[in-house]
Amino acid sequence: MSPTLTGRRAAVAVLSAALLVPVLAACGGEDKKAGAASPSSASSASGEAKAANLTVLAASSLTDVFKTAGAAYEKAHPGTKVTFSFAGSQELAAQVKQGAPADALVTADTKTMDGLKAEVNDPTVIAKNRLVIATAKGNPFKVDELKDLADSKIKVVLAAPEVPVGRYSKQILDAQKVEVKPVSQEANVRAVLSKVELGEADAGLVYKTDSAKSGDKVVAVDIPDAQNAVASYPAATLKQSKNSEAAAAFVAWLSTPEAQKILADAGFQKP
Repeated sequence: MSPTLTGRRAAVAVLSAALLVPVLAACGGEDKKAGAASPSSASSASGEAKAANLTVLAASSLTDVFKTAGAAYEKAHPGTKVTFSFAGSQELAAQVKQGAPADALVTADTKTMDGLKAEVNDPTVIAKNRLVIATAKGNPFKVDELKDLADSKIKVVLAAPEVPVGRYSKQILDAQKVEVKPVSQEANVRAVLSKVELGEADAGLVYKTDSAKSGDKVVAVDIPDAQNAVASYPAATLKQSKNSEAAAAFVAWLSTPEAQKILADAGFQKP
């Protein structure tokens, strides 16, 4: 083979190799792009949910603290809006069974939540609470303990027995063998408290957190732990939610240190 021909072949080989370099580089670039996580997958991997408009059904005793918690959550999750609907837990359960458009539920007892196993995903207890005796301003009847509520001169108001706080009230009164004839039975704890605040009742059994919000409108008489009941607040996402990912993120957030501090500052106990 002549030196000239050999030189030509070598030149062609060098030129071909040079032309292949950009092609391989481009392919390598495409491989890197294909292997890189998309914004949505990266977000999913970090545990962040997409922004959404959430509707949360919550027990009336959570009214004030959840307004604070909701604002904190929206600030930490731009683009997400949390709307609360507050009512007695039994009312919320009825709404869920009727297919109310909502994403999550928080009740004031585990019994109500347990009755919704077909409608909710696995619940998590996010807080606990206790009862106190709320008396009219100045405590004119000098109510000091549960047995004082049996005095027929004292107008006592309780929540209805199907309401969690009403069930707890009956439980502790029965345990102490205290017979109370309430002047009315209300649909939720806020209604009980309102009756006492307005002077329409002399005393009532409410959650400690609710009485604390009344300031000097009522006098809260503590009930010893041995005579008291512990209210648990389970939270769960609804199976019918159209924002399941965002709803799950909110429910999970309720157990974080940030949310737990908000609940503790409002007087709720740790789960």
